[in-house]
Amino acid sequence: MDKFRKLLSAAVLSSSAVLGWAMEKPNIIIIYADDVGYGDLGCYGAEAIDTPNLDSLAEKGIRFTSAYASASTCTPSRYSLLTGEYAFRNQSAKILPGNAPLIIDAGKATIASVLKSNGYRTGLVGKWHLGLGLADEPLDWNREIAPGPRQLGFDYSYHMAATGDRVPTVFIENGRIANLDPNDPVSVSYEAPVGDEPTGISHPHLLKNQADEQHAKTIVDGTSRIGYMSGGEAARWTDEEMPDEFLGKALSFIERSAGEPFFLFYATHENHVPRVPHPRFRGSSGLGVRGDAVVQMDWGIGRILETLRKLKIDKETLVIFSSDNGPVLYDGYYDGAFELNGDHQPAGPWRGGKYSAWEGGTRMPFIVSWPGTIKPSLSDSLISQVDLIASLASLTGSKIPREQATDSQDLKGLLLGTDHQGRESLLQQGVNMVAIRKGEWKYIRPGKVTNRGGIDNFYRDTIEEPGALFYLPEDPQEQNNLAFKYPAKVRELRRQLEREIGSLGGKEDSDGLGGAVDK
Repeated sequence: MDKFRKLLSAAVLSSSAVLGWAMEKPNIIIIYADDVGYGDLGCYGAEAIDTPNLDSLAEKGIRFTSAYASASTCTPSRYSLLTGEYAFRNQSAKILPGNAPLIIDAGKATIASVLKSNGYRTGLVGKWHLGLGLADEPLDWNREIAPGPRQLGFDYSYHMAATGDRVPTVFIENGRIANLDPNDPVSVSYEAPVGDEPTGISHPHLLKNQADEQHAKTIVDGTSRIGYMSGGEAARWTDEEMPDEFLGKALSFIERSAGEPFFLFYATHENHVPRVPHPRFRGSSGLGVRGDAVVQMDWGIGRILETLRKLKIDKETLVIFSSDNGPVLYDGYYDGAFELNGDHQPAGPWRGGKYSAWEGGTRMPFIVSWPGTIKPSLSDSLISQVDLIASLASLTGSKIPREQATDSQDLKGLLLGTDHQGRESLLQQGVNMVAIRKGEWKYIRPGKVTNRGGIDNFYRDTIEEPGALFYLPEDPQEQNNLAFKYPAKVRELRRQLEREIGSLGGKEDSDGLGGAVDK
């Protein structure tokens, strides 16, 4: 009997230890969409696009309505999310070409490195676009590509170098181009043609979709890209197969890591251009290929959630979904997205989209789910993606090195639904456009405003002195400038904004407040 009691006691202690591990160190998956707007999901009001898996995730978790990317373009927002630092603090954190050097110093803390130091197995699958290699050394794509994700805390990585519309059009696995034939080396240039590859300008008849001049360089899989490339024929991706390729690698990482705490940064490419959905998703929305790409993304997310349930680790896994910046319709390819948009509002009730610091550029869908731990709710509390590193470190008992992630706030309670206190204020960074939201007020600094892409189509405008002030609950479209009516509020917010951006405040295209649109 005593022996039985000891065995029972040991079993109880073991179960308690497992439960404690699951609660203190849950698996963490961040699903980071690309150019998916606030209004592109059913749970945020979309009617022309079906997103049942994300809708279910939102129904069972917390759906945030005042969550923000720190910037309205991809490289800056990804930099901020991973490092906990506003992108304008790094002069290189602008839209990068596909052969740019790594812009995150290997000594800087990231979500991956912080969690890895606490026993997590860490993985990156999907879009990277934060540079690869060293700034002072030409990158040889045919050898080990470093530094990169693995030097920033990722145990496993399978990703593209930049975006689907930029060369090189290859997948990189753990620092090496996947499926590369050493007898067919890859060459990449953003300055001049390499080899004799056809381009969108020289061979437009080979294209599936016509493109603007910027996107009319080397043709790969019937689509012309930004930049020039030669070689690597066996390693080149097929656009319509890309989502399945990334999804397969993500599922494999989850399955291999199920016995230990893991962190997966799953950065989907949907619905960034070029939009070439798999044939099984063509016509799945009422919006052409742009909407079809969102349906495809939602389906893939459903497979991830299904796998968590199958492995019986769904109640041990915290899932966060968001997007890197606001939506864009026309973005270099004539794919019909603008013409087929109809009454759909990809940015929801907000003004603007990608490239701008209007609400539609940075206010994001943001869903947090942890079955059995997080109760379903709706939150209007203020939170930025820059807060994820501090919040996840706090949640898991991980340590962030001193003087790192200095813009990140610990909002663990907000993510878990145990606290409703969000940020007091946050910054919003666009192309030549920077704003601050504090409470329900928003102030945009004077300067040029640029927006490209068909939400408002391409335009340049100017915000005159003393800037633009909006009260968002009554003016979600940011049409009624209250700056002259409330000068004291303008002075308050402008002073705070200028304290944050410091000496960068007076510069334009070169400053990291968004960078030139065509880079």
